[in-house]
Amino acid sequence: METVWNRAKERLKEAMDQKSYSLWVSPLRFLDSDEGAIYLGCPNKFSRNWLHENYASLFHRHLSKAGLNGHKLIFKVLSNRDLQEFQPSRGNGNGKQLTLPTMPKKIKAGDKYLNSRFTFDKFVVGECNEFAYSVSKALANESHFLYTSLFLLAETGLGKSHLIQAIGNSILQRKPTAKVLYITTEDFTNEMIYALRNNLIDQFKNKYRRLCDVLLLEELHFLGGKVKTQIELGYTLDSLFNDGKMVIFTSPLKPEEIPNMEKMLISRFTSGVITSIEKPGFHTRVNILKQKAIERNVSLPEEVACFLAENITQDIRHLEGSLDSLKAISFFLKKEITMDLARETVKQLMPAKHLATVEDIQRIVCKYFKIDTEALRSKSRKKAISYPRSVAIYLCRKYTEKPLESIGRSFNRNHSTILYDDEKIKRNIRIDDTMRREVEFLRRQIEDTAS
Repeated sequence: METVWNRAKERLKEAMDQKSYSLWVSPLRFLDSDEGAIYLGCPNKFSRNWLHENYASLFHRHLSKAGLNGHKLIFKVLSNRDLQEFQPSRGNGNGKQLTLPTMPKKIKAGDKYLNSRFTFDKFVVGECNEFAYSVSKALANESHFLYTSLFLLAETGLGKSHLIQAIGNSILQRKPTAKVLYITTEDFTNEMIYALRNNLIDQFKNKYRRLCDVLLLEELHFLGGKVKTQIELGYTLDSLFNDGKMVIFTSPLKPEEIPNMEKMLISRFTSGVITSIEKPGFHTRVNILKQKAIERNVSLPEEVACFLAENITQDIRHLEGSLDSLKAISFFLKKEITMDLARETVKQLMPAKHLATVEDIQRIVCKYFKIDTEALRSKSRKKAISYPRSVAIYLCRKYTEKPLESIGRSFNRNHSTILYDDEKIKRNIRIDDTMRREVEFLRRQIEDTAS
């Protein structure tokens, strides 16, 4: 099997530019294989995530050509001992050893942990988030704030998780004995189901209603359609609000835009302050890059920061990814961070986008799931229809430049439903292997059609 993998590597070397191959593929080590999977070792978590997110489809294509059609690739981070065998010479071109990022310290908040790096002083403030920042800080410090609830509204990667955890960190620093619970709605739902099945519902209610001073509840949009969870959460919120406890929510959707959300719960979500975080403008993006460079001990020239800010415009996570990638390339190729290196990095991060039409994507999805196009436009909520529809919507968001409203018209849906389905698939492909394989297969079909 290792021989077959080596043949695939040779194909990859021909298909990729030299620098990309040297940076991402060359350090990989064949570890093991079985009937359905190949296990490859990579130097660190960043490398593992980058390979999975950016090169998985290319790897599968060349593995198929090498005779391994259907095998799953599993990337594993190598131990320090294994790494010593092929660690490149120290240095990053400027005589300084690269310091690998340390895992952030975590602060316990209930059964979950808060990231200690998510503090107010490390949050870069701009016009896009100034009000959200000010309200969050005032709530955390209980300074002249008339409300006990806050709803942080923002799309993925714009800083709402940073702010909600900064609130928790600030409160725990000021009051170490405060009972702060940090949880996602999915975990809240799973915990409630477990409590019901094991006759522990009284303990569950006591935990969230009486033994809680501050409830930090993320990803509220995943409550859509979960009627029993909505009812239980409604009672929990009533109890917390009546006792003057603090509750903070996050979601990419407004309460009234979350599909199948009970009206009585919407009124509770909107009883406090609702504030949105928009995409950062150019100057804010530059400041974010400078702040992240300081945190990562990266010497970032002003012109490079401006160049990255001009070209990486999606969200803060993409900005962080560009900086991490630039740091890694500088280290492995032993080069200083310059404009030329920044241009090469951006070229790798922002490859030519495969564009397809909504109709092409609908046709490919319908053929795979054996349904007709009209089913995607129907109001059916059956899983055999709703799941392919959600996948098709996710793929339309990824492979077309159509706005939400336009995609919505193609599926007979409003823009909030389109955003909800897109977020749902994005999240689930990270935890559901079957779904990830299906979506990856459909992505290859679309890319082959668009190329």
